[in-house]
Order: sequence, then C-alpha cells, then structure tokens
Amino acid sequence: MDKKPFVTKEQLEIITKKYPTPFYLYDEKGIRENAERLKKAFAWNSGYREYFAVKATPNPYLLQILKEEGCGADCSSATELMMADAVGFSGHDIMFSSNETPPEEFALAERLGAVINLDDITHIECLEKTLGYIPETISCRYNPGGVFKISNEIMDNPGDAKYGMTTDQIVEAFRILKAKGARHFGIHAFLASNTVTNEYYPMLARILFELAVRLHQETGAHVAFINLSGGVGIPYRPDQEPNDIMAIGEGVRKVYEEVLVPAGMGDVSLCTEMGRFMTGPYGCLVTRAIHEKHTYKEYIGVDSCAVNLMRPAMYGAYHHITVAGKETAVCDHRYDIVGSLCENNDKFAIDRMLPEIEMGDLLVIHDTGAHGFSMGYNYNGKLKSAELLLKSDGTVQKIRRAETPQDYFATLDECPMMEKYRKHSEV
Repeated sequence: MDKKPFVTKEQLEIITKKYPTPFYLYDEKGIRENAERLKKAFAWNSGYREYFAVKATPNPYLLQILKEEGCGADCSSATELMMADAVGFSGHDIMFSSNETPPEEFALAERLGAVINLDDITHIECLEKTLGYIPETISCRYNPGGVFKISNEIMDNPGDAKYGMTTDQIVEAFRILKAKGARHFGIHAFLASNTVTNEYYPMLARILFELAVRLHQETGAHVAFINLSGGVGIPYRPDQEPNDIMAIGEGVRKVYEEVLVPAGMGDVSLCTEMGRFMTGPYGCLVTRAIHEKHTYKEYIGVDSCAVNLMRPAMYGAYHHITVAGKETAVCDHRYDIVGSLCENNDKFAIDRMLPEIEMGDLLVIHDTGAHGFSMGYNYNGKLKSAELLLKSDGTVQKIRRAETPQDYFATLDECPMMEKYRKHSEV
C-alpha cells in the first residue's frame, strides 16, 4: 500500500501562508465517503447506527459533518456530552459510555436523554440514587475475561482490563435492572484495539449475540440493541492492508443470521462506536523542519512535538511521514524526527528512512485524524496547535485556533503575578 497525503505541497504552501505550522488538517471529503461506506456495509440491519467516538476527535465541526452523515455521538465525559448537545445531538442520538463515572455526569446524560451504558453492576445503585429511578432504556458493558486472540498478530487481554462486567454479573445486572423498571436493554463490549483484520467484528459479534440469547432466555429481558463498539483499526504502516468494511459487515450479518435469527431475535439493532476507523486516515499533522543535528545520529527537529501528537512518545506508535513535494524521491537518508520537549521520547520517528530533508521542508505526519489532537497536553508550557478543515470544495476553514499564552495562563486567575501574561502574549 502506497501512503499518499490527501493534500499536495502546492496546497500546503498556500495554507501555510495564512496558518503557521504546526497544525492539524482534516479531509472532509474523505470523512464523508468513509461514513457512507460504513452505512452501506451494515445497511442489511434496519436499526443500524454508528455512534462516533467523540474522544477520538472532539471538534464540533467534525461532529457536525458526521451528524449530517447520520451518525450519533458516543460520549464518555460531561464535556463530551456538552459538545454533542451543542452540535444538536439529542436523546438516543447520544450513547454515554463511561467508567468510574461521577454521579453528576449520569445526571447530565439523563437530562440530555442519552442511552446510558453502565460499566459495572455497582453502578446500578449509583445511577438509581442519582436519578431516583432507572431509565427504561439501559445498556451494560460486558467483559468476557481471559485473553482474546484473533490471529497470530493480534491479541488483547480483557481479563486485565478495568472495563465491563463478568458473565455472571451482567446476567444479575439485567435481572436487577428489569425489576427496577428497565424495558429495553443493550449490550456493549470492546475487546481489542486497532485491529487490522476483517475477523474481529464477526468474532466479537458471535460472543455478544450468544450472550444476548442467554440473557433473553434467563432474564426475559428485551435486548433491543447490541453495540459492537470500536476496535476496527487502520493501516498505520504502508505494508498493512486496510480493513474491508464491506467484508466486515457481511461477516457480522452471517453471524447474526446464525445466532440471533433462530432465537427469534431478528429485530435486534446493531450499533458501532468507531473513532479511529471513521476519521483516523483523514487527518494529518503538518509540521516544518526547523533544525538539523549531526551527533551520534542524524536528527531533524520540527516545530511540533509530543504535545501535538502523543502516540509515538507514549507507546512507540508508528506514523508514516511524507516530506511534502518529495513523495517520489528516494528514501536514502536515515533520521530521527524529533520535537522540542525536555523528554528523550519526544520522537515522531526513529531511524526512519526518508528523502533528504532541508530546512523549511514541510512534513506530513499521516493518520492523525483520531487520537491525535485529542490526546494533546501542555508539558513544558507548549501550546496546542490549530485544527483546519480541508473542505470538499477545496477551501480551508479554521475549526479551532491555536492556543496562546493567555489560554495557558487563564486558569491562574487569582495570581496577580501572571496578570500581564493573562492579557498579553508578548514577552
């Protein structure tokens, strides 16, 4: 697979005349086309709905695009609920999946009419105490435990995860919730992250569908929907084959007809809550080479850092890098691409073979449209970058301005020493 940016050097040169690097750039056309593919893959299920995982890319402009494409919003915090509400999501357009949830966040979710997805059986008591009742529609998160293995390459360990209920707990939870007035139930599980295989969703579906049949038979509960969550990944490396979402949808359909339909449960709606798959490939971090260093290794210093993109520093995640305008040049130089944090893991790439990089070159860091900007932070007093949208008509819209020193100092509102910097950014 040949990774090519969705933006050209010529476009970037125009954009950078108005918006200084670093910045995130998102591809509206790509996001919309991908949402349409997903809907088509699950069109066989009349109640299907994608609930975009807001945590992946929490920007109201992007949420609006996905809302227009028929998606709901999956939220995990009060501020994500507020953003979804502001964009116009309401009622069962919102799924609230949280853990160790503050009671006031349950209350906000209920005020907005969201479907609440309980992470633990003990949260039933917390929810009832907070609201004074149990909602008629409720969902529970399941954790089968053990080790979940898809292939030789992909393995995850649900038994070591803090999320979800055991089998016995979810059966008991359904009984309790039903006795307390719940009428429509959902089941949710997330067993593996960023899987690049068409096998994951059908395997997860079988586990959840069989659980749904058992829950219906043992508790009499009406299972209205099953949430397959996220976990469908993207090919970060150029040698990886992307998932075939049509094949994934067809695989889930076969399991649905094998398990649910014979049990008389052919009316169960399916949900997904993808983040990475929905927007990951349709965002990039654009940064500029500003320094070069020749010591024990060859370093290229750029004007962004792990504050802007945490994944490589946090756990060595691979992100492909293109030197704009040198897409066809020979990759005959070995570099570490590094930022300016006082941390030695502040590296976007280590020993990466790239074309010769000259000062001022623009570097496009691929596949940052999910879990990129959203994981940013302010270590070393570094400031988060702007977010831009490359619209379907080719124009560019600023959808989040870059942070300023005033933003950084704004919470020191009771510190008179910082007064001048809360109002002015100049040194």
